[in-house]
Amino acid sequence: MLDGSRIVSRLDTESRDGADRDALLRLAVQEIEAASGRFDWVGIYLLDGETLTLHNYVGEPTEHTQITVGHGVCGTAVAEDRNINVPDVRALDNYIACSVETRSEIVVLIRAAETGQVYGQLDLDSDRQGAFTEADEIELRRVADWLGGLFSGD
Repeated sequence: MLDGSRIVSRLDTESRDGADRDALLRLAVQEIEAASGRFDWVGIYLLDGETLTLHNYVGEPTEHTQITVGHGVCGTAVAEDRNINVPDVRALDNYIACSVETRSEIVVLIRAAETGQVYGQLDLDSDRQGAFTEADEIELRRVADWLGGLFSGD
């Protein structure tokens, strides 16, 4: 089961021990992926202007290392300023497939707590249809909110 509080606690510890932002982003995707066998690919895309750039991920390599805002689930989440949970990616016209096996995807935005500015997103894929629950989104938001603090002052 995904436990965002446990992941945040681990990130807090590593941060206090001097881990830099890149190491903390890498740890976040590793911890999320390890939390459930339902998560077949976990990545963080960071926003740079109108482009999302893949930062760290766990899973099969993808050719989609850059995604334009407004394209696919990831780009749509930023364009519409909202988290998106897609139970069946095959039902979408603008889906960008990282893997032919993927059946569901969830995207949770990483934002600045003070301003709500979007810095990036957590992107999870599953080979199972309907893999992501409302509880998963809540726990992922805990992690994303913590990660948003890494960008304060940028």
